[in-house]
Amino acid sequence: MAFYDEMAVMALEMITEFGQPVTISKTEPGEYDPETGGEAPGAPVEQTAQGILLDFTGQEFQNNSLIRQGDKKLKVAAQDLVWVPGLLDKVVAQGGTWSIVPPLKEVNPAGMPILYELQLRS
Repeated sequence: MAFYDEMAVMALEMITEFGQPVTISKTEPGEYDPETGGEAPGAPVEQTAQGILLDFTGQEFQNNSLIRQGDKKLKVAAQDLVWVPGLLDKVVAQGGTWSIVPPLKEVNPAGMPILYELQLRS
């Protein structure tokens, strides 16, 4: 496992050097409120990650009909993330707020997450 641990650290170092900080946010569900008989409003939670924001290539558009014009690809280092990005999370990068849309890809040889590749849509 030490080899993949080193690869995760190396991915974080490379993305930190050549990428940019991005903010991933989600809303934690609220707890049950007996006075209202429903759920209390959720609380927003944020984490900063290191990522590289890229455009999709023409070849990717031809091979994948789920990509729309204007979508971006975000590669995020898995090392030091507090939680794994999910489809309901939002990403703030380059002054814009993006939604994560399927597919969400995880590079995890031998079960060790190294990198997440997210498809973003504004």
